[in-house]
Amino acid sequence: MMAPKQGDGHFDENEGTHLGENDIEARSYTPKDPLENEVTSSSADNDVPQHRRVWNRLCKFYKDNSFLILILCAILLARAYPPLGADYLQPKITATWIAVMFIFVLAGLGLKTSEFSKAFQRLRFNIFVQVFNFGVVSAIVFGLSRFLIHVNALSKGLGDGMVICASLPLTINMVLVLTKSSGGDEASAVFNAAFGNLVGVFLSPALILAYLGVEGSVNLAKVFTKLALRVVLPIAIGQILQKFVPPVVEFVKVHKPKFKKLQEYALIFIVYTVFCRQFQNDDDGVGNQVEVGDIFIMIALQFVLLCSFMVLAWHSLKLIFHNEPKLRVMGLFGCTHKTVAMGVPLINAIYEDNPNVGLYTLPLLVWHPMQLVIGSAIAPKLAEFVKREEERLGIAVEGDE
Repeated sequence: MMAPKQGDGHFDENEGTHLGENDIEARSYTPKDPLENEVTSSSADNDVPQHRRVWNRLCKFYKDNSFLILILCAILLARAYPPLGADYLQPKITATWIAVMFIFVLAGLGLKTSEFSKAFQRLRFNIFVQVFNFGVVSAIVFGLSRFLIHVNALSKGLGDGMVICASLPLTINMVLVLTKSSGGDEASAVFNAAFGNLVGVFLSPALILAYLGVEGSVNLAKVFTKLALRVVLPIAIGQILQKFVPPVVEFVKVHKPKFKKLQEYALIFIVYTVFCRQFQNDDDGVGNQVEVGDIFIMIALQFVLLCSFMVLAWHSLKLIFHNEPKLRVMGLFGCTHKTVAMGVPLINAIYEDNPNVGLYTLPLLVWHPMQLVIGSAIAPKLAEFVKREEERLGIAVEGDE
């Protein structure tokens, strides 16, 4: 099975459809002599120069991992010359207002609130996914991070960043694509992704401030004013455009790949300015410095946590939804995924003036690609599981009838 592709921090579904059509056309053609076809194909490959084949592979690798590569480049560029993104590009206007509002207007345009009418069809399952994603994950991470900080195994900035990451809602596109490729319940994925992100606009800041408290650098009234203007208002504008201005929706739909790329670049720009400020503060001796060792510790911790939560979610789903394999697959992703598209702007809005904002962002930037890699790796096995379980349940149902 082909692994989903990353585009905006999420996925380019149009691209996947196009490739699927090509695959179907390729399968519809059957050569008269398969051996002759293999020889011809092999000869064609041999005709391509070695440097060209290497270049094609590099291009494919970049296309499949563009978001992660650009994030790494942005962080390295921020380290090379912090004042560019910290001062000269006016990040307090370009990043924290223009880029953030652009991202959330697109989010508002894409949120399918019409799916909320389906909430009561699978109420128990939907409650389980949202409680696990917001409540269970954040509570466990909060307890673990406080312990690691207490024994001096982790800096407070990174520990707080882990809690912030754990308090965010699930992804939208990534959950949908992985659920589809794994044979999971797509309708439940659509509802939980849309509902989780809309609720997360209010619930995530509340959880973050409840866990971490209101520090001296955080003015509560100012935070909620910024969230209302930069997050809630743009989402509301996007929803109004979706409901009452069909030409705008159609234009965005026609040019969806371009808007996805623009959203991706806006996210990368925010990350770039965040780390420019972090590195400039490091150079000035303000806040906690980002050490190379901290990054490796964070990668190891987030990997162990993500795998542990996936195992816990899978076995919990097995106990409660034993004979519903499609729901179990969707729940596996819905219970454990965290959104970078909402997370980065949200962190930027709450902790805009905090010198440790880069440390608060790092755990999410580690979690995001990790959930994609693990999800893509297990998708074929999950699809086989769903098929096997449906066959078993189908026989059982027929026997009952």
